[in-house]
Amino acid sequence: MKRGVGRFLLLCALFGLSSGSVRADHDDGRVEHDHERARRLVRAGDILPLERILENDAHLRGRRLLEVRLESHRGEWIYEIEVKDEQGRVRELEYDARTGRFIREHEEMRKRATAGGGR
Repeated sequence: MKRGVGRFLLLCALFGLSSGSVRADHDDGRVEHDHERARRLVRAGDILPLERILENDAHLRGRRLLEVRLESHRGEWIYEIEVKDEQGRVRELEYDARTGRFIREHEEMRKRATAGGGR
């Protein structure tokens, strides 16, 4: 396994899937953070562990992992994996979290802050 992927998996294990800033507020008042939701869904067998996708996918080779999100789109769980390619472009890869199937790749359009916070 590449050093960057191994380091990222270690960080995922230590800190959860994300920084914890993503959360779901339930009707009963419970708050569930993204990494808690991912663990629950993996335990229930609803999604694959992120490690299975990261270890086996050719789309990730030679790229630096930046961020991973678990999103629900039209009732389907999607891993959105942000990477930086060898040319320095930020790309987003999407995978079906239930099957691990690669869905699509596109260039991530990030807003860049200008000096002094101007527009």
